[in-house]
Amino acid sequence: MRYKSQSVAYWYFAVAMVLFGLQLVFGLLSATKYLGPDPLLNILPFDVTKVIHTNLLIVWVLTGFMGATYWMVPDESRTELHSTKLAYIQLVLWTLMGVTAVIGYLFGYGTGNKLLEQPLPHKIVIVICMLIFLYNIGMTIKKSGRFTTTEGVLLLGLVSSAVLFFPALLHYENYTVSIFYRWWTIHLWVEGVWMMIMGAFLAYLLIRLSGADREVLEKWLYVIVGLVFIAGILGTAHHYYWVGVPYYWLPIGGFFSALEPLAIVGMAMYAYSAIRRSGLAHPNSLALHWTLGSTIFTLFGAGLLGLAHTWPSINKWTHGTLITAMHGHAAFYGAYAMIVLAMITYALPSLTNKRPEQGTTIGYWAFWLQLAGMFGMTLSFATAGIGQVYLERIMGMGYLDAQLKIQIHFVMLISTASIFATGVGLFIYDFFSYRPRFETLDNELTEHVVPADRAV
Repeated sequence: MRYKSQSVAYWYFAVAMVLFGLQLVFGLLSATKYLGPDPLLNILPFDVTKVIHTNLLIVWVLTGFMGATYWMVPDESRTELHSTKLAYIQLVLWTLMGVTAVIGYLFGYGTGNKLLEQPLPHKIVIVICMLIFLYNIGMTIKKSGRFTTTEGVLLLGLVSSAVLFFPALLHYENYTVSIFYRWWTIHLWVEGVWMMIMGAFLAYLLIRLSGADREVLEKWLYVIVGLVFIAGILGTAHHYYWVGVPYYWLPIGGFFSALEPLAIVGMAMYAYSAIRRSGLAHPNSLALHWTLGSTIFTLFGAGLLGLAHTWPSINKWTHGTLITAMHGHAAFYGAYAMIVLAMITYALPSLTNKRPEQGTTIGYWAFWLQLAGMFGMTLSFATAGIGQVYLERIMGMGYLDAQLKIQIHFVMLISTASIFATGVGLFIYDFFSYRPRFETLDNELTEHVVPADRAV
């Protein structure tokens, strides 16, 4: 690492890995409940395990974003982090918030607002953590006097994420109103401003790993930001179809949802363009695997599978079924989990002692097992969802009767999820196999330095 304060990122990554592992435990537990009988029904019912599974996903990905930002911003700004003390205080508060929230869910302490179940005190802690985070990053960039387009897009995404969390602080007695405003946070995060964060990390990795021209890649970033604003914001309407809002949201949601994959296509194109220009010469080939894998899987999961079922005439049949789970798992993993794992893989050789830069054998096994497992999970959800739609929505069969008919698909799901979990377990094991280091190396001070005239 070029700057000592970048070592803060290791501890954020470590917390993210622990939470990632816990998320998988509760995810597998939730899936097995579909097969029954459930011996834990009165201790850990499905609604509790699912809440913990989905909320841990949000928390560990955000933790990974924070760690990746604390790694990337000093490197881009060419200066030490403004305050490592603030970064550690933020991590402690953030971790305590996550742990106590999970414990609360075990005892039914939550708001019931899907993906935003955190009670108000926890949400206030989230706001405090985000303010500390943004202040620390902003002051780092300010004192450096250097501000790249990549940093600008990252900062825009992070600030927008914080601002868009405010609707989640409000409580509405009317369920329809509550659901309406919930998407102002959830959709505008995962299908809006988080795409900017992903794009910034992707640009950073491609510049470092491929040696591609910064100016060319950052022009692509402008395209992605524009597409996110054009399609992502009004694309929120595809969540409004069946929650009691006026009919005019149907064509708006359908049209702009169809445009949303364009931003993802743009990302894939500029990743391909960078690699085509510069080749695959960087020694950290494992980080390249994760980086390119993220763009390809995002195009598949978020782009193709999202488009396949969000059009109103299709969504009226698939809404609230396992088809949504198919899209959600593939999209979230490709766009956000994989880009966090790419940033971790890129940074780890500098953050740990004696780790080979090209990656370890375990690291490559982790990559391919996760990819194969998630692809299998996606197909399992898809086949189960198609059967569910036909049996319930076309044939009129009851929910529980339909579940009995599609149980074989849950056997497939658990089998492929076990492959995925093995890959995640190997990644976590590989992460903690090497001791962290906290000193900079002289030869890294001049490594991958980008000419100053490329900054804006």
